[in-house]
Amino acid sequence: MLYGRAAEEGQLRSLLRRAAEGASGALVVHGEAGIGKTALLDHLAAEATGAAAAAGDSAADGASGAAGASGRATARVLRTTGIEAETELPFAALHQLLRPALDRLGLLPEPQADALRAAFGLAAPTGQDRFLTGLGVLTLLSEYAGESPLLCLVDDAQWVDRASLDALAFAARRLDSEGVVMVFAVREPVPLGLPELRLDALDREAVAALLAEHAGADLPPHVRERVAAEARGNPLALIELPRALSEEQRAGLLGPLPAAPADPTPASRVTAAFGDRLGRLPEPTRAALLVAAADDMGDLGVVLTAAGVSAAALEPAETAGLIHLDGAVLTFRHPLVRAAAYRGATLARRIGAHLALAEVLVGAEHADRRAWHRAAASTGPDEAVARELDAAAERAGGRQGTASASAAHERASQLSPDPADRRRRLVAAAQAAADAGQFRRVAALLRRGGEDSGAAAGNAAAENAPAGNAAAENAPAGNAAAANAELARVRAALELNEGSAVRAVEVLLAAGDAGPTILTEAFHAAQSAGDPDLVERVRARVAAAPADHPATLIALAAVYGGEPVAAERFEAAARDPGTLFSERFLAAHAVHALADHGRARELAELLLAHCRSHGLLGWQATCLHLLAEAHLALGELRPAARAAEEGLTIAGYAGLDHRACYLRATLAVCAAVEGDEPRCRELAGAALDHARDHELGTAAAQARYALALAHLGAGDAAAALAHLDAADRYPGGPPVLNAPVLPELVEAAARAGTVRPGAAERLGRWADQCGSPAAHALAARCRALTTDDEGAEESFLAAAAHGERAGGGLELARTRLLHGEWLRRRRRRSDARRVLREALEGFEKAGARPWAERARAELRGTGEVIDDTSATGVPLGRLTPQEREVVRLAAAGRSNREIAAQLFLSPRTVGHHLYRAFPKLGVASRDQLAAALAD
Repeated sequence: MLYGRAAEEGQLRSLLRRAAEGASGALVVHGEAGIGKTALLDHLAAEATGAAAAAGDSAADGASGAAGASGRATARVLRTTGIEAETELPFAALHQLLRPALDRLGLLPEPQADALRAAFGLAAPTGQDRFLTGLGVLTLLSEYAGESPLLCLVDDAQWVDRASLDALAFAARRLDSEGVVMVFAVREPVPLGLPELRLDALDREAVAALLAEHAGADLPPHVRERVAAEARGNPLALIELPRALSEEQRAGLLGPLPAAPADPTPASRVTAAFGDRLGRLPEPTRAALLVAAADDMGDLGVVLTAAGVSAAALEPAETAGLIHLDGAVLTFRHPLVRAAAYRGATLARRIGAHLALAEVLVGAEHADRRAWHRAAASTGPDEAVARELDAAAERAGGRQGTASASAAHERASQLSPDPADRRRRLVAAAQAAADAGQFRRVAALLRRGGEDSGAAAGNAAAENAPAGNAAAENAPAGNAAAANAELARVRAALELNEGSAVRAVEVLLAAGDAGPTILTEAFHAAQSAGDPDLVERVRARVAAAPADHPATLIALAAVYGGEPVAAERFEAAARDPGTLFSERFLAAHAVHALADHGRARELAELLLAHCRSHGLLGWQATCLHLLAEAHLALGELRPAARAAEEGLTIAGYAGLDHRACYLRATLAVCAAVEGDEPRCRELAGAALDHARDHELGTAAAQARYALALAHLGAGDAAAALAHLDAADRYPGGPPVLNAPVLPELVEAAARAGTVRPGAAERLGRWADQCGSPAAHALAARCRALTTDDEGAEESFLAAAAHGERAGGGLELARTRLLHGEWLRRRRRRSDARRVLREALEGFEKAGARPWAERARAELRGTGEVIDDTSATGVPLGRLTPQEREVVRLAAAGRSNREIAAQLFLSPRTVGHHLYRAFPKLGVASRDQLAAALAD
């Protein structure tokens, strides 16, 4: 048994029971050092395998001892422990965990297997994104589990390298029906998006029992009470403090505890106790333990060679129970022993240990570890070591270890003799941190960059200058923080994600370099801000730029200047793999803004494929947003929602709060059209709150647009109009900025019995500028709603004709609904029925329930008998959203592995969803799915 942990044992045991039934689960156990996390994991592993649990304090994180229970093995166990020395080595912990399962790599889809091989250094870096690595982990765990439960234990997760932790958390969040349990043990809570269990101090009864077992009956009561008081219910302290007492102390003749550290917490008390025990060991033993603590890979040969001792030197530490030797592997009994061995040594001896390890670790496979040891041994600038760390950063980035790359660049910066190199490497560290979603770290690095260059942090005057402040735009060339283009780009990225889109534009415009890269990103930020004044400033800067600037920027300046521009002008740049990716995306987005949605969808898919193959995680979320918007404009609600959901997951994974805001707004629009008003309100509310706080005007407008759609679907035109008026903040701005909300603004005003002067005309100017059938269809519909009877029908017919040329879809159905309503109110029932039937068919096909209900109500008003059982999406409506996607892909002929790869699930979970979906659809096999869905 574990003293005082019955409730926690029960919670973990229930996870194992559910795993035996095929269900999966994950949990984060957190608590201070020595509180019993490792002991709990040991006990769980023993129960999972049916093996005898190790009694006493073996390798315990405050173990109170576990009574063993024998029996046959019932589950497999994979285990890894975070190691402080490996925190910056990407995928070190993941490789340790999955090493027993690597023979199953051949069972994975090839892209996933390639991603894992590259992550573990078994193959050349593939450039695949981190999602593919995480998905590979999920699939590999599923394959390794087979038909038996699998327990994955991640101890000391606070020291697990970020790349490993991201991949493991990704897999843990998607566990479903694989029979896999994943448990993380960590000192402080970390935001992994998983259920948590906190371990608190033991109660009085457990403290007394634990002391009785480990302190012995001969300990005087006053010494026992003092130990209990100092331990504060921490199990490891209760075990170790009595062991640190001398015979005189145990007898109560001297002070009962070792000298108190500066911060007398239980962990520091235990560290001091371990330090006292280490101090009694022979010098060769302490030297070997210092080397082991400095590297902590556990390679016994490396430790002995670097320390210059024989294996016999370790015997006193092994006898004292401070380390374990298992073959050629050395492990410390507890991380606090390692900490005491390292921190208790002098600086000179620590430097010597790192240098000795760097000398021993030869060969390319040890290049990263060697570079970090040399960096740890450096006491001043050293360009050679800085270059080694730069190389390590490049290797880490190639294995999607962006957090590790950032750390390597930062340390290289600290070792740079030249101030320019120091600043360059700090910016590289900030860029890598931004890629990893570590925006707080980005801010700290940028502050240091400002200090190193002699500038105030971030040049507050330029950063917070009003939009029209020319002085801010023309910041002095001597201000390095503002003049450096790369630094400005990183600062702008930080502002866009955590500050203000408006300030992001200011930062970019204040940069001394007004080259294409800066101006491209300034357009991005200005579009996010949705402020026509900012857009005009960027447009004017492009107009004043050299004539050899990219055609994309010149064409975009024309678009925002209100000039007619064909979408084809942007296509070549969007397709050109040699063009800067931000420019390619800007071109694809312009195609969408000009209402060529089919072409925009194609370009978004092309750019998304590029992102997936080159590991551009942040851009992947951005491209999925564009793809979702193109699907939405084409009336393809389910594909739009799928793309937006995936993008939102990636944005959360990468820490891209601003992109998550946009994606929530897009999902809110999907929910509004589908008639899920509560979900629409939730998503739109979250997006609107973030957009207001960060001056993301375009995202705020879309969130309000979603709320307006929900009100229009429910028949509340006045409420819809209030949201649309707020979204249409700048009626005098370029039409392309306001066009998305204008059709609904005109319709809501018409339904509310009022008008919005100029709205239909502005939409008409935008349609003339675009020249696309989709834009002309919307403009004609708005003319029909704002003109007299004689011209209205002609405009409705023109809108339908343009809509058919644009490919039909949801907007054409809405046009037909409005036309049908107009016809019925003029008692032209026969004409109205024909148009309304077409509208209903379009709404049902799209899954737009509120509009389908409106069409049915209008048809009833014409005297038509409507069968309510033909409601939208009846077959798929019986399924959960996840089951619906699995069934859709299975009906299209995809295998379970292919479906799993696309939906970020494991193959076993896909099979589980199909098993649950078949009876709901009345089918017995996947061969019948296509016919069932067609019916």
